[in-house]
Amino acid sequence: MTQSPILTVTLNPALDLSTITGVVRPDRKLRCAAPRVQPGGGGVNVARVIKALGGDVRAMVAVGGHEGHLLVGLLREQGLHPAVIRLDQPTRSSLTVTALSDGHQFRFVMPGPDWGAEDVALAEGRIRTHAPAGAVVVPSGSLPPGVAPGFFSTLAPRLSGVRVILDTSGNALRAAADATGLHTLRMDDEEARELSGESLSSIPQIARLAAELQAKHVAETVMIAAGARGTVIATDEGQWLCAPPVVKVVSAVGAGDSFVGAYALAIAEGVPPLEACILGTGAAAAACETPDSDLCSGSSARERAQEVSVTRL
Repeated sequence: MTQSPILTVTLNPALDLSTITGVVRPDRKLRCAAPRVQPGGGGVNVARVIKALGGDVRAMVAVGGHEGHLLVGLLREQGLHPAVIRLDQPTRSSLTVTALSDGHQFRFVMPGPDWGAEDVALAEGRIRTHAPAGAVVVPSGSLPPGVAPGFFSTLAPRLSGVRVILDTSGNALRAAADATGLHTLRMDDEEARELSGESLSSIPQIARLAAELQAKHVAETVMIAAGARGTVIATDEGQWLCAPPVVKVVSAVGAGDSFVGAYALAIAEGVPPLEACILGTGAAAAACETPDSDLCSGSSARERAQEVSVTRL
């Protein structure tokens, strides 16, 4: 199957360290196991999923310092062929600790380096260089301090012939909701509640918001993830709920990135958005069955996608 080029963009990547300890108590030294180290950040994880599913992908990362050097090396080891935006400041780290006593996870996330106007201009130029007409661009993850919330939503319509799939939250989501020109906008139900100021307690309420955003041409496709209930998708053809199969949840970390990676690959292969959403839902369910921040495998994502139920709303 022919695939369009895919570029994931991570402006605020991290070295993700994960470990385990017996129990978490305050004011004590907590002895941990040797950490696992992975390249992290939304777009990085999306690229790893696309690679696992057999797709071709270029992972753009903004990095600096020793931590950035390590992150780029890890990406190369995983066959992701990074496109690098060089920064003067070091790349951030994040830490996930799982307490064996109760299974609770404690996730510590650092803010990342401050960006100046030159860094922002450099990033825009690099994205333009690596995003030819027909490409699928997937910005994902947090924005570093100094980058305007509307950076991607205003850049998207200026990338001629490029389909931008934006998975975002907070101020960046609010900026996207006031703009037009995205191929796909994705958020979760908590972010949708913050955006709308409504409770959105039911699937029909969530579907109404997705349809309103889609009708405003914020994006050709709008998706709102509602946890175990599934993902609501709105297109020109209507609204649907893609409900995942029931699985034993080991860790929900990475489920959203697994969804976006599988969805983006399907779009790049010419699959209609609803079918792409089904694959994404299967990938998210498969990721929930893996430990720590592990992502889905290609085989598990496709197996779980066969078990997704679709309801027209």
